[in-house]
Amino acid sequence: MSADNLVEIKDLDFAYDDRPILKGISMEIPRGKVVAIMGGSGCGKTTLLRLIGGQLKPSRGEVLVDGLSVPHLGNDELYALRRRMGMLFQFGALFTDISVFDNVAYQMREHTDLPEELIRDMVLLKLNAVGLRGAHQLMPAELSGGMARRVALARAIALDPMLIMYDEPFAGLDPISLGVIGQLIRKLNDALGATTIMVTHDIQESLLIVDFIYFMSDGKIVALGTPDQIRASKDPFVHQFVFAEADGPVPFHYPAVPIAEELLGRGADEQA
Repeated sequence: MSADNLVEIKDLDFAYDDRPILKGISMEIPRGKVVAIMGGSGCGKTTLLRLIGGQLKPSRGEVLVDGLSVPHLGNDELYALRRRMGMLFQFGALFTDISVFDNVAYQMREHTDLPEELIRDMVLLKLNAVGLRGAHQLMPAELSGGMARRVALARAIALDPMLIMYDEPFAGLDPISLGVIGQLIRKLNDALGATTIMVTHDIQESLLIVDFIYFMSDGKIVALGTPDQIRASKDPFVHQFVFAEADGPVPFHYPAVPIAEELLGRGADEQA
């Protein structure tokens, strides 16, 4: 494994039962970079995050994180590795029955022996980083969607992780909140010296903040490159995705016989 990469995925296959999800995936995630994984719904993006985090094991291939083979780690080793990772789940996934403060403090209390006085200071610093120190006493139900996502981000960086993973961080956000979250992802990655992997459908916001993009379709990588390379790509799938075209490699019409054939056939049946 190259010392320049925090994560390497090599010739990876994964299937649920006998249904292939990922097929021959290979990726390199350099240290300190923000990398996006994009593609249509159901192409295996979130499954890839679960394989990196060790929640799933591949059918074939290798997943290396900081030189460690994730599928071959024992429970204690995997637990220790996960402490060095942060995860922002789709829609935030805050604990609804505890306050903003306690949501961010949760990992510190579970995974460290830090005194409560130090936890308090660290939580307030994390919330300050996302602009919500003044909201630390609120309950999740009192937050807007954008505020909840920022609290979830503060929780994801609570233990200063080396790797931060985001599952659809922009989903359901208004334009202002979307821009705020995008800039926070970039700034916090750089401030922490972390590495970021972001699964997202939001191409325009991602192109502003990421260093590199992998495009997936049908469980395979179909394109990769920097934002400038992706914008200029002639690949039909990438072009359709970037410019939000209704028809292309991902067709507008569900498979069916030609409309004229179906209408004429029905008319003939009615006359008969």
